[in-house]
Amino acid sequence: MREIRLSIAVLVTLFICIGTIMIYSSSGVYAMRELGDKAYFLNRHLFFLFIGLILAGGVMAVDYRDLRPWAKPLIICAVILLVLVLVPGIGKASYGARRWFKVGVLSFQPSEFAKLAMLVYMADFLARKQTKVSGFWNGFLPPIMILGVMCLLIIKQPDLGNCVLMASMVVILLYVAGGKLGHIGLLALAAMPFLYVLVVHVPYRWARIVAFLNPWEDSKGIGIQLTQSQIALGSGGLFGVGLGKSAQKLFYLPAAHTDFIFSIIGEELGLAGTLAVISMFVIFIWQGARLAKRVTDPFGYYLAVGIVAMLGLQTVVNIGVSIGALPTKGLPLPFISYGGSALIFNMISVGLLLNISRIQDQ
Repeated sequence: MREIRLSIAVLVTLFICIGTIMIYSSSGVYAMRELGDKAYFLNRHLFFLFIGLILAGGVMAVDYRDLRPWAKPLIICAVILLVLVLVPGIGKASYGARRWFKVGVLSFQPSEFAKLAMLVYMADFLARKQTKVSGFWNGFLPPIMILGVMCLLIIKQPDLGNCVLMASMVVILLYVAGGKLGHIGLLALAAMPFLYVLVVHVPYRWARIVAFLNPWEDSKGIGIQLTQSQIALGSGGLFGVGLGKSAQKLFYLPAAHTDFIFSIIGEELGLAGTLAVISMFVIFIWQGARLAKRVTDPFGYYLAVGIVAMLGLQTVVNIGVSIGALPTKGLPLPFISYGGSALIFNMISVGLLLNISRIQDQ
């Protein structure tokens, strides 16, 4: 397992280095004009990275199995935080969404904590109920009820992307643990009407679907992100226009340093750069899957599978959105996009993954 652990650590280090460079490259001009400091987002990113490294190191120093007694308290804490963030005066509202706590210059997104808490809870639940997971009442329904509460609170923020991501993680874990496909299919059918209402009857979400189907029909309106993202990727050619020389980051592509940083990588580093990043993520997911397969402790196994699934799904969605294969969703590219809470909890997740590998080697 040492070889797998080393390769994952090296890959994450490379992602962090790429992210740090590209965040500065994609945000410098915007930060200078809007905030008067071209290194504003870079400095904040480095600060969040520092916190993430400390917390990841702390997680790696303890035994991951000590988390099991905290599975239910973590879920309760996550629910409380998700409720509090919706309270005016406590949660911070921005662009019509109330997803953050803000203290001074720091902000915290409780949905990122909730995803990790849900993984720990699911790993503990499935480890305890291994022989009952195929049953509906004792194995399938309890985690789905917890998931329903968490998703309801996240949707209220509103944040459908993280809700769908969390639901996908739980379904993957239930399937891996031996849950029946019939139960999963029943859940999918039950969710369809809710998804229909949440997408079709919410104007900005429906606009995203329309933009996804034909972004060029309104390239300066609802389709601006997808069209500008495709222009950026197309402009890069094989080897890119050169690091720091992107034109789309000059106020053409919104969220260039967050959700669409992959597009700037494509423009500045070309097809070669994007394929290199994708290849690294494929190797990361493959090595994570190899690690999980070798874990003999049920709790560690399900926790490792959940972490790999979470990071893998985020990667697929972010890149899929950037290339126009998926409708726009506000999910960052793990370790590379700018975003404090996401980066910190992704670092903690990798710390847990490496911890599981280390304990298994003892």
